[in-house]
Amino acid sequence: MKKALIVVDVQNDFCQDGALEVPYANEIIPYINELTNGNSYDEIIFTQDWHPSGHKSFASNNRRNVGENIILNGIPQFMWPDHCIQNTFGAAFHKDLDISKGTHFIKKGTNIEFDSYSAFQDNNAFVKTGLDVFLKDRGIELVEICGLALEYCVKYTCLDAAKLGFVVCLHFQGTRAVNVRPNNGRDTIYELLENKVSILG
Repeated sequence: MKKALIVVDVQNDFCQDGALEVPYANEIIPYINELTNGNSYDEIIFTQDWHPSGHKSFASNNRRNVGENIILNGIPQFMWPDHCIQNTFGAAFHKDLDISKGTHFIKKGTNIEFDSYSAFQDNNAFVKTGLDVFLKDRGIELVEICGLALEYCVKYTCLDAAKLGFVVCLHFQGTRAVNVRPNNGRDTIYELLENKVSILG
């Protein structure tokens, strides 16, 4: 069975001292490097949040406070601090992340009007990234996923991969949760298990 690893958004703004720091995010980088250097994957995909500065998911662009929820283009949207703005230090991959084995790179969240958690499509399911076609054209059947943050971009990448018919595994040691609410990470694991996503480690 041909398999791929998807490494989600291990970027400076999500790591220690970043604009949207995920607690203990830096701890997962050595683990991910071990995966990518194990030479057991047919494809290794790295994703990046890549927002224009005026992105509508930013609280600053809606005269709202970080943590508020609004309806954006018909769906709920959490208000985030400005993060992962195109061509900034915050949007770059963390310096300790080894991306040398990457075979495909995806930039998401580029549409100013729509947030994009999943590596496959934006939150409104209007615009696809092409990842589904890329993987299926290469005969990939099994997808393993890791990265940041568990209950947002990692979760929706897992769920979309399962819906698209891939066998999906999440590397538990290779992800961390924001935990805006204390049990978000735990609840996400339960939700993934209920949706045919296996948990490794």
